[in-house]
Amino acid sequence: MMHRRKIIFTVVVFMAGALTPIAFAQKSAQKPAPKNEEKSAQKATFEQYVSAISKNINLRLKDTKTGLYFETTAAVQKENPHSWLWPLCALVQAANEMDVLYPKQQHLKPVVKAIDQYYSEKAPVAYQDYVTAERLSSRFYDDNQWVAIAYLDAYNRTREQHYLKNAIMVYDYMITGMDNKAGGGLYWKEGDFSTKNTCSNAPAVLVALQLYKATKEKKYLETALAVYDWTNKTLRSPEGLFYDNVKIPGGEIDRKFYTYNAGAMLQANALLYDITRDKKYLQEAQQIAKASKAYFFKDNRLPGHYWFNAVLLRGCIELYQIDRNKDWIDIFRNEAQRIWKEENDAEHLLGKNKEKSLIDQAAMMEIYARLIQIEKQGK
Repeated sequence: MMHRRKIIFTVVVFMAGALTPIAFAQKSAQKPAPKNEEKSAQKATFEQYVSAISKNINLRLKDTKTGLYFETTAAVQKENPHSWLWPLCALVQAANEMDVLYPKQQHLKPVVKAIDQYYSEKAPVAYQDYVTAERLSSRFYDDNQWVAIAYLDAYNRTREQHYLKNAIMVYDYMITGMDNKAGGGLYWKEGDFSTKNTCSNAPAVLVALQLYKATKEKKYLETALAVYDWTNKTLRSPEGLFYDNVKIPGGEIDRKFYTYNAGAMLQANALLYDITRDKKYLQEAQQIAKASKAYFFKDNRLPGHYWFNAVLLRGCIELYQIDRNKDWIDIFRNEAQRIWKEENDAEHLLGKNKEKSLIDQAAMMEIYARLIQIEKQGK
């Protein structure tokens, strides 16, 4: 199921000091370098990319008066003055990865302050999908889960307790979206009992697993395994990908495939292997990666939604940390270079559409930042 909000492809603005596409091309046109020099040059280039994207998000897509963000570069033409929460689910993870690379720059905290403005006091407390001060709005289980996943990554990195506290808040909220209809699983949207989706169940597994790793409380592992088993039983395809959703109460399956659904379940299996050392989870992770490559990688490119692909990259990296197979990582590296070359405008905003979106900028910032981290690990 494509997300409830119109998907707009986006990216970043030209900043003084950032290299132009021509300059990048001139650098790449020099005589071939040895492999280790090529990797070093590529890392430097990706670092230039994330710097340009970060600057452009703050220049073109941030409201400095409120600390909130705009959905697109044409936000003034939109009904909502500010962004839905969903793009911030991408930005918060990208900001965390930037803090991994550049811990003195404080990319994450401004995004956290923005997300705080989506906090809803309605019990059980959680984040709503639009700025609370501007209006009451809907709440989605997946939006909350993606925020919690980023906060748990931040907690593992910083040990700051407020990240763990907010992730537990999301867990307590998300389990209220579970019942026994269709055999279990979570709904997608609070109060909407029409579908249970991979995009609200796979990240639920990730939240619960990360909480188990952080706290060692068995209830989190039990929840993770229950939701994992339901998702595999109900929404896994024979080749190892995951259908979008099951309709309630009829049980019809929406058989569309998206990269983020595969990526979240790929990461879940890799984490389960790390926790249990049961090889069935490693084999399943490798099967999902193989099926994803076969289905999604066509004509030497991935499908066009950057953030969906960023979630798939997360899963592939989690698997790479175990089996050290860089084949799939290399696909993302080549795709990231292609996007900068082919889908980058004169202002360094990424995306195919004239109107550039926050979610696309954030997704590509995450992808470049993660690829830089992989190269640094390879030193």
